[in-house]
Amino acid sequence: MAALAIDRMLDAGARPKEDDATNAKDILGLNVQRFALAPTPDPAQFSKDNFGVGYGTDNHQKVQFAKGTTTLAFKFDGGVIISVDSRSTMGPYIASQTVKKVIEINPFLLGTMAGGAADCAFWERNLGTQCRMFELRNKRRVSVAAASKMLANTMYQYRGRGLSMGTMVCGWDESGPQLYYVDDDGTRLKGDAFCVGSGSTYAYGVIDSHLRADLTVEEAIDLGRRAIAGAAHRDAYSGGWNNLYHMKETGWEFIGAVDTNDLYYEHVHPSHIPAPPPKPTPSNVPR
Repeated sequence: MAALAIDRMLDAGARPKEDDATNAKDILGLNVQRFALAPTPDPAQFSKDNFGVGYGTDNHQKVQFAKGTTTLAFKFDGGVIISVDSRSTMGPYIASQTVKKVIEINPFLLGTMAGGAADCAFWERNLGTQCRMFELRNKRRVSVAAASKMLANTMYQYRGRGLSMGTMVCGWDESGPQLYYVDDDGTRLKGDAFCVGSGSTYAYGVIDSHLRADLTVEEAIDLGRRAIAGAAHRDAYSGGWNNLYHMKETGWEFIGAVDTNDLYYEHVHPSHIPAPPPKPTPSNVPR
């Protein structure tokens, strides 16, 4: 995937000037490129006609975008809990059970992945570069509001060009714990709880029933796991492992990865049916 030019991070779709690209290559020794667009007279219309990603918008396409996941985040007095599954699907085919759907942007910022894995991973890592450039220029840490706005601005530039992304930007700054939702059409919302993905309606049911501002850290972690367990049980496109993070004043902390089958026997169908023996954590899932 092509990288964006360092000298113009927010102008992602612009064609580089020849002297700018040459200077960057000479100074940094980099092969400066731009994010590739469709080689047609109107790339936006071509993407709109051939890469619809909304429900019911891709019926005419030869290649249809099948996706599914469950990601959630909520604020409470002790910070922000970020809880996600790890299943990657292509329609009924399960491509992977160990996808890391939380992007560690910096020690005080996390992003989640829902929609197209490549779109989310590429643009959130690009956001990490933008945030680091902000820190170098301004000698201070970027706020969560500013980081989410950077991502929303980038998405707005590519609006209607076939990107598929529904992400949450979570962090802690001078204003305390912050949570924003950003998607591929440039929508940016601030809130206390968001669930994104095909299993989000099931997760919302659990979150809405039990979320309180005065939850203890242990109760908040249990709620994050319980919501993913309910979604993984009812949504065929969610499952695998539950990765859970706690965002606090000192930065994010990875709590651990738990098999959603074990969560099912713990939260959804406990006691009288014996749970299977626990499985070892895969090597590519952080511990």
